[in-house]
Amino acid sequence: MTALSILAPLSGEVIPVTAVPDPVFSQKMLGQGMAIRPLVQVQSVLSPVSGKIIKLFKTGHAFALVGEANSLEVLVHVGLDTVGLKGVGFQQLLREGDEVRAGQPVVKVDIPRLVALKKDPITPVVFIGRNQVAAVDFTPGTVQAGTPLCQITLQANR
Repeated sequence: MTALSILAPLSGEVIPVTAVPDPVFSQKMLGQGMAIRPLVQVQSVLSPVSGKIIKLFKTGHAFALVGEANSLEVLVHVGLDTVGLKGVGFQQLLREGDEVRAGQPVVKVDIPRLVALKKDPITPVVFIGRNQVAAVDFTPGTVQAGTPLCQITLQANR
């Protein structure tokens, strides 16, 4: 079994993905993970792993990466229903296809603006590769961007 450390993309409070008020995330339809209720301030959203950006939505509200370690696929989705903002409150710092290091800023987000626009800024971090992750170990509580968010155990057949 391979264990990997995943970095927090934002500063805030770590909560179980099952507590996210959106069934796509809370019912783990996209995969296992956790979420961060970010501090209400402008923040850079950091890459949780080193790898390549395989999808960066043009609105900046979400991105997916494939990690250089074991091809782990990770989705970072900033806020709920934020796609409807059409990029308001988000600034892309990188592009789809870019190589990225763990802890490198990918997007800048104006959390106070999201809140003012009545959008929940909760940010799920989900492992979207089918049958990649056997277990996710994290501790609910406060986390700083760029520090360890969780440990994951990869499936044995990888």
